[in-house]
Amino acid sequence: MAHSAFEAGTQNTQGWRFGFLAVLLLLQAVGAYAASDSPERIVWRKTPIAVELPVGTERLVHFPEPVKLGMPPQLQGSLRVQSIAGTLYLLAHQPFAATRVIVRGIDNAQVYLLDLSAVAEGGGNTPLEIHLPDEGPADGTKSAAEASALPEYSYVTLTRFAAQQLYAPARLLKDLPGIVRVPIKRKPVALLRGDAVEALPLIAWRAGDLYVTAAKLTNKTDQPQTLDPRTLRGRWLAATFQHNRLHAAGSEADRTVVYLISERPFAASLR
Repeated sequence: MAHSAFEAGTQNTQGWRFGFLAVLLLLQAVGAYAASDSPERIVWRKTPIAVELPVGTERLVHFPEPVKLGMPPQLQGSLRVQSIAGTLYLLAHQPFAATRVIVRGIDNAQVYLLDLSAVAEGGGNTPLEIHLPDEGPADGTKSAAEASALPEYSYVTLTRFAAQQLYAPARLLKDLPGIVRVPIKRKPVALLRGDAVEALPLIAWRAGDLYVTAAKLTNKTDQPQTLDPRTLRGRWLAATFQHNRLHAAGSEADRTVVYLISERPFAASLR
């Protein structure tokens, strides 16, 4: 009888674990869907904004005013553009390389630069929301950070936060107001020039208008590698290596982590 009771208890425990796992996976899926459905908010700082379009799927770009886009001749027939009440509706009919386009505000002649490209597979379909510095989102509402008067964090604070999340004991971890996890694809990317070091995004957070991403770097060669932020691909506001020297592949010190801060999500900043 004791043996039967033990088996029943074990089955109940396993059932509880499977049920908990199913709920956890469901919550993660819902959270990822909600995050991907939210507009990506970008501050216009006179730096061209890269916009990658998926062929055959319309992507929306919101501006704080009615705008018009100057269509380059080379995009005629490859791109359909509609401008309605401050929103550009962009639909690529076929792939094309990054092309600079000028968007002008109708009311105040504000100029924006977009680097449009289209790909047959992948590409972002999240709406983009562009606004001017010190202004709210394009729809006139306040962002969650502004509405809650959340603090603005320095690059040092964000980097330290990310490092603690990876390495500090669980009992010492503390959440910071306004910093939230964001989804990221965990697959190798060409983050550093050359083929000596492999980069694998691990985890990412958003804090207001900033993003911080932790990526693992692994030496693929039998020679030590010295890491230099100037070899990084992409647009980063700050980059910090946990260690700036990697030993030969296969040794205990052949890997480290880099913490990247950007104005856009990791994938968009890497382009």
